[in-house]
Amino acid sequence: MCIAIPTAARAAVVLTVAAGLMATSPVLATDTSTFGMQTVPEWKAVYGRVEARDLVPARARIGGTIVELVVSEGDTVAAGQRIATVRDDKLAFQIAAIDAQLGVLDAQLSRAEAELSRGRSLVERGVSTAQRLEQLQTDVEVTRNQIVATQAQRSVVVQQGEEGAVLAPVSGVVLGVPVTRDTVIMAGEAVATVGGGGFFLRLAIPERHAEALKEGAEIRVSAGGAEAMGRLAKVYPRIQNGRVVADVEFERLDTTFVDARVLVEVPVGTREALLVPRSALATRSGLDFVRVRQDGQDVERAVVPGEVMRRGGIAYVEILTGLAAGETIVVP
Repeated sequence: MCIAIPTAARAAVVLTVAAGLMATSPVLATDTSTFGMQTVPEWKAVYGRVEARDLVPARARIGGTIVELVVSEGDTVAAGQRIATVRDDKLAFQIAAIDAQLGVLDAQLSRAEAELSRGRSLVERGVSTAQRLEQLQTDVEVTRNQIVATQAQRSVVVQQGEEGAVLAPVSGVVLGVPVTRDTVIMAGEAVATVGGGGFFLRLAIPERHAEALKEGAEIRVSAGGAEAMGRLAKVYPRIQNGRVVADVEFERLDTTFVDARVLVEVPVGTREALLVPRSALATRSGLDFVRVRQDGQDVERAVVPGEVMRRGGIAYVEILTGLAAGETIVVP
């Protein structure tokens, strides 16, 4: 059933509904700002390698056979910790030979001291001469000095046997063990390689960007699926194979795998860009719009956004096309 409503009453209903909608509709606050070209850094993506600051080999101090090997790759060691033992069987025979020499010298000393005592008695009775007594005294001193020298030689051989313990040169992680137990090695050969002194990212950047690299510059690091900031700690003056070597310090660096590659973005220059707050963009139907104040009216203009960057805690978007420097942007 249809009910006819008079025209005047219909107008009153429409005005009432409109007034109610206006009363319940929120009022959006807006702000107008003028944006110009700004200088932004130019980033270059490269891969850095996780490396130890100190890569020191633990070397054997004597030659011989490895009779004990107590570490493997991935173990953590402290400076001075024993990681292997090298034994040279010849040292035991040398010590036995020196001990035999000491026995002979002790016997010679006893005989020389007896001869000296007898010579003194003969001199007192006037049977022997003082020259003969001095010779006997010299024989005793020579034998005593020979005993001291032989004992020092024995200490050297004993010390060589004690140096069979291979010690960790620094505190860190064992990165490589190129030998096994029962391996015969020479003095100075590496038993293990220890990485210590902390870890960092090492970069190799084309030399055309050498002038743009500054120590202390911020570096963007992509680690664990998240982006964080690091610091360019050192730039090495030597260029190798057309590349500049640099070190990056990063607190959240994952050191589980050494020589792992991590994506890094390095500032290699600057460029001019038009930046607007990210809140000024509105996306509809796959297109991005920015509201522009033109001749006292707000007009939406389609733009092509670029990279998003943060400045002063505010997210900005680079506008590639669609806007010109000096235009007034309406920011919600």
